[in-house]
Amino acid sequence: MPQSLSGRIALVTGATRGIGRALALALARDGAHVVATGRTQGALEELDDAVRAAGSTATLVPLDMRDYPAIYRLAKALDERHQRLDVLIGNAATAGQRSPLGHVDPSAWDEAIAVNVTANYHLIRAMDPLLRRAPAGRAVFMTSGAATHARAYSGPYSASKAALNVLVQTYAAETDVTPVRVNLFNPGPTRTRMRAQVMPGEDPMTLPTPEDVAEKIVPLCLPSFSETGKLYDYRAGKLLQFIEPA
Repeated sequence: MPQSLSGRIALVTGATRGIGRALALALARDGAHVVATGRTQGALEELDDAVRAAGSTATLVPLDMRDYPAIYRLAKALDERHQRLDVLIGNAATAGQRSPLGHVDPSAWDEAIAVNVTANYHLIRAMDPLLRRAPAGRAVFMTSGAATHARAYSGPYSASKAALNVLVQTYAAETDVTPVRVNLFNPGPTRTRMRAQVMPGEDPMTLPTPEDVAEKIVPLCLPSFSETGKLYDYRAGKLLQFIEPA
């Protein structure tokens, strides 16, 4: 079977575990060369072994998303080596402190905004020229239902994901007349370590696996995918209109 991402360069942030790892492997199986970022060298090396076993290759980038200059150094390296970026996956995130807003530590608030919002702003700013040089640049950012359905004790996470939604919608509108397609993906509750930390009493076996979710993200990364400015909701199983046409 032909690989629809053969020869494409795909950058996945937060690729060492959960949905990011599953998606990096799914993209690799579809032929992409995966540029994988993560904070743990050992986990990156394990991912590299899995990518090679899937018949593809990877570039490993140890990266804390709060190190914004490192994002620009990565963009420069991609420019020098590949002159383009075909797929950008903004997946890295932090769940933030779960507490009443009046008790949220300012440093925990700053971390949620830094990782979930500001890092993605820098990611867009750094990678946009490379996406525009690709024949069919595709960008997908992971969001959450918490962005539009606020719950008690999750203020930093909900606020940061709401801000991310607006950031991505803006980018989609600004690239609407280019070949770049920009979308959001809401996986919903998934069997990940982050979910277990947030919902410790939940039975993980009742949730879809990261591999289940990744399977639905890959189509948004393909050159044939033409929608932009949309939100794909995993549980609803469809694209939802996010940006009204100008």
